[in-house]
Amino acid sequence: MGAWKRFTQKERIAYFSMEIGLKAEIPTYSGGLGVLAGDTIKSAADLKIPMIAVTLLYRKGYFLQHFGHDGWQQESDIEWLPEKHMQLLPTKSLVTIENRDVKIQAWLYNVKSPTGGEVPILFLDTDIPGNDPADRNLTDHLYGGGLELRLKQEIILGIGGARILAALNFAVKKYHMNEGHASLLTLELLNNTRVPIHELHIDNNGYMEQVMKKCVFTTHTPVEAGHDRFPYDLVERIMPPEVPIDLLKEISGPDALNMTLLALKLSHFINGVAKRHGEVSQNLFPGFEIHAITNGIHPFTWCSPFFVNLFDKHLPGWANEPELLVRVDNIPDEEIWDNHCGAKAFFLQYIKEKTGRELNPDVLTIGFARRAATYKRGDLILHDLERLIDIGRGKLQFVFGGKAHPKDDEGKKVIQRIIQKAEEMHGAIEMVYLENYNMEVASYFIPGVDVWLNNPMRPLEASGTSGMKAALNGVPNFSVLDGWWIEGHIEGVTGWSIGPSPAEIDQEIGRAPEDLEDIYQKLENIIIPLYYEDRPGWIKVMKNAIGKNAYYFNTHVMMRRYVTDAYIH
Repeated sequence: MGAWKRFTQKERIAYFSMEIGLKAEIPTYSGGLGVLAGDTIKSAADLKIPMIAVTLLYRKGYFLQHFGHDGWQQESDIEWLPEKHMQLLPTKSLVTIENRDVKIQAWLYNVKSPTGGEVPILFLDTDIPGNDPADRNLTDHLYGGGLELRLKQEIILGIGGARILAALNFAVKKYHMNEGHASLLTLELLNNTRVPIHELHIDNNGYMEQVMKKCVFTTHTPVEAGHDRFPYDLVERIMPPEVPIDLLKEISGPDALNMTLLALKLSHFINGVAKRHGEVSQNLFPGFEIHAITNGIHPFTWCSPFFVNLFDKHLPGWANEPELLVRVDNIPDEEIWDNHCGAKAFFLQYIKEKTGRELNPDVLTIGFARRAATYKRGDLILHDLERLIDIGRGKLQFVFGGKAHPKDDEGKKVIQRIIQKAEEMHGAIEMVYLENYNMEVASYFIPGVDVWLNNPMRPLEASGTSGMKAALNGVPNFSVLDGWWIEGHIEGVTGWSIGPSPAEIDQEIGRAPEDLEDIYQKLENIIIPLYYEDRPGWIKVMKNAIGKNAYYFNTHVMMRRYVTDAYIH
């Protein structure tokens, strides 16, 4: 029996994602979307949910990040060998791109849980002898190239992925599209209804409904760049001939192929990734019923070894029943603090090895690591260096991390400014920007700081999962009230807010000075005094982050919601 055949014995949820982050050695992710997909799959395995995941195999990854002497980000390809991690399956599928046949092969990776659950993942790849040389490179880079490459990759993921599942004889109960990148799979499903797709129109409701019943769509971003649109002249040139352009225009908009609209129109269940994001998405896409299932993190993956040992000792079974973390008060304060200090010392040692910089383990350390997109405002706290130095001299140190997209010069400028301001503050407040932030670096970084800072422009943070990883490790959040933090925040109890409540915000423009003033005020008057003058009070906030945030904001809770709300109907 082929390695995959035992997975074809029962119906499965087919989970499609442009990127999946499982571990740093498999560099098929860029950030939060991919890491969430990996955490989703791990919890599905833990909970024994019958799932099969489909993504692309990026032979050159996203990219390796380096900084020049001037602090400007440079990129290089990641070298890795898929055959060291996964098994090439013999079955192939075929799609037509630009009137050329493109063969697609699949690599099988099994996510295995200690509970005995398993979720297979298919990594699709076009680097096959016989394909046109240009087509062999289509799956090399994640989010590389322009619109043309993106559309080709989305054809491979959506149409090619659906075909490979059929060729491997998987029985699919529901197709779950993690963002709009995979929404072309709906066209393949329409193709497989009993009516030839060329005869389908939007008023063929019965056949549309057949497809809708099978599809679940999760939208992750209110940021315009996150919703792919392709001009129809490009679509007509590239798309397989069996896709009727007239039907596409009926479903996904007359002006351009809108991948989000395509998924919205052909899914029976649609959700945003936090309560606030559900509301924002409902306003963005009126006429659709948009639910909210708040994102989570996989508990065991993101818990530092220090806290794994601590939770195992006091809360046995926590990794598969994270709701047990609500009993964190059973753990003595000194053990919480000692294990946090262990995680912090480990991280500071890593910084020393990578950069030669020695940070002081006794100084309050603030961490900030995000994609360096401008809306995340990575350099906001540095806008008034004199004020920051006055507040934090000898009392604060900072660690930053995160990549800018290779074509995002504005994001690269944010990184460059942070690196340059670190030089200006040297000797007063120490600040380090770590290169090449990835899942491995995050596993040291997040548990190794004392406070997790997050200050994006509202309402552009759909959910944000790094703060959940911090909370799991007893690191309080200091964040604007957006995304998941609206649900997790209790002022001074689980962490601290930045700026006004969501109810007070009618527009974001001009809010930066207000947010900055709040950051400085709370650092000076609340956070720094609590850290240095009231250790029991600080540990209480750490425990609340675990017991009131981490017990709930995890992918076990999230996946149970998907099963009951989206999958079994």
